[in-house]
Amino acid sequence: MIRSRRLAMAALLLGAVNMRPAVTSLGPVLAEVRAALGMSAAVAGLLTSVPVACFALVGTAAPRLARRFTAATVVAVGLSAAVVGLAARVFATGAAAFAAATAVALAGIALVNVLLPAVVKERFPDRVGAVTGWYSMALNAGATAAAGVTVPVAAAFGGDWRVGLGVWALLAALSVPPWFSLRGDRHSTVATQEVSGEVAAPMVRSPVAWALACYFGLQATSAYVIIGWLPQMFRDAGLSATTAGVLFAVTSLLGVPLSIVLSSLAGRLPNQSGIAVGLVLVGMAAYAGLWWAPNGGAWVWAVLLGVANCSFPLALTMIGLRGRTGAAVVRLSAFAQSTGYLISIPGPLLVGVLYDHTGGWSAPLAFMLLVMAGQLVAGHLAGRDREVA
Repeated sequence: MIRSRRLAMAALLLGAVNMRPAVTSLGPVLAEVRAALGMSAAVAGLLTSVPVACFALVGTAAPRLARRFTAATVVAVGLSAAVVGLAARVFATGAAAFAAATAVALAGIALVNVLLPAVVKERFPDRVGAVTGWYSMALNAGATAAAGVTVPVAAAFGGDWRVGLGVWALLAALSVPPWFSLRGDRHSTVATQEVSGEVAAPMVRSPVAWALACYFGLQATSAYVIIGWLPQMFRDAGLSATTAGVLFAVTSLLGVPLSIVLSSLAGRLPNQSGIAVGLVLVGMAAYAGLWWAPNGGAWVWAVLLGVANCSFPLALTMIGLRGRTGAAVVRLSAFAQSTGYLISIPGPLLVGVLYDHTGGWSAPLAFMLLVMAGQLVAGHLAGRDREVA
């Protein structure tokens, strides 16, 4: 039993570390990739939308696949797909092949996204918050490392972006064996035994599921606006590109320690509404600060946004807590994440349109304050002590 839990924890952490490098490793070398592959601005823009689209569309298949093949097997296959996709894009000779390889990697990661909360519920039912915190920390660490290490690795090999991106395929390969080892464990059959009937139907009728989906989607909107536009906000305020990059990194780094603390606390509470509302208020203060004094208070706003980004591990924790059984968590996770990512798609695009149309950040930041107001309401409802069967 102890050995099984240790193996499960190792598998969870290795899987989580590899859930974001496919996304965050690309940005730092995107200019080099475009130049080498003749990639147009339109295709480059499409690549920024691929993660959300894959997470929204492919994730819906996870419960059905888990019912047929077990959750551990599907996660193992998903991570294997990530390895294949990450390796394939290193050898891509054209923009279309590179985009297709990236989509394969992200499709595999989409399955992992949905099923990890269910695995936590099944194998650590007494420690949902704490274990979610640990794998959220690993996820943030992987995302931050990929953003910061890709360029130095490429530089060490003569500036070859293919090497910089290729190392993440090797890291992903390390995560696959533990999941295949878990397939024969008795816990791996829980989802298969319990998940039955139409996966989405119970969730569509559940106010709790919709509250979680809206909360997940609105926090994802904020996260992708920060990923896509925060450095530009700081640069437009007069800060250097280097300083803007460091400030952006701060928002990611804070999630590493805070994920553990926040998720552990949330897991011990029957009601998480207060935490959800508090994080939103912090985010609203950050966006208001960016509107009021983007240069003078830049470090404060970056720190506050880093704290507000902890809405993601909180959302994962609430998914694990709101589902009554492991099977319920599979269904709830698929519905909340897939629907949530669909909700999040227009936000970053609308921010870009408002920025282009107005030539400044007042309108986009006002829009983000409205998004955060909606997240506050959804977080309050999602955090109530309710369960989904």
